Amino acid sequence: MKADYIELDLQMTKDGVLIAMHDTTVNRTTNGTGSVANMTIDEIKQLDAGSWFNTRNPEKAKDEFVGLEVPTLEEVFQKFGRSTNYYIETKSPTLYPGMEEELLRLIDKYNLTGENARSSKVLIQSFFPQSLINIHEMNPNLPLVQLLSQPTLGAGAAAELAYIKEYAIGVGPSLARVNEEYVQQVRAEGLQMHPYTVNTKENMRRALDWGVNGVFTDYPDLFNEVIKEFKSGK
Repeated sequence: MKADYIELDLQMTKDGVLIAMHDTTVNRTTNGTGSVANMTIDEIKQLDAGSWFNTRNPEKAKDEFVGLEVPTLEEVFQKFGRSTNYYIETKSPTLYPGMEEELLRLIDKYNLTGENARSSKVLIQSFFPQSLINIHEMNPNLPLVQLLSQPTLGAGAAAELAYIKEYAIGVGPSLARVNEEYVQQVRAEGLQMHPYTVNTKENMRRALDWGVNGVFTDYPDLFNEVIKEFKSGK
């Protein structure tokens, strides 16, 4: 698929283990119920995290998905090491005291940092500014991206971007909520632009025309095709 990063959402178990999961509960993506924060890692490891996908997506179903466990962040690092890049979201940091510290401990343990932001194997993103600020204070060399559910456009954008620039290297708004002028303003401030979630060929081309640095997409193979067409002038 030729994606540049593995994108991970983090939650934290009752006993302080970081797991790769989008939701704060296990209800949607496993055969269990309950909040991650109220469950131990042993309890979560008993759950079937694959069968739901087969049921919901029969055209993509595979037998090997049945019985899959919820992976911990450490298991992901153990499997892929420095062979890939990681784009990690602190999903609900206000629910999980110590999440940022544990994340940085694992990043250091598996030697995924660099001498500067450019050489790091990890990008960290969050909708929560304080989570990113905490991480920046602990390790200023880690590249951080501020996710934006409601980016400020027009005259008010400059102040917001100046504040974000104090701790982050870029912003990640929904492509549907921005325009070309905003993208250019972000770039002019020296920040990177990583919009989400860009899944159609039309929107991929629009993002490239506007000058984004990268995108979140479920179809990196399609985006690579669009990039080739864009570079060839088609």
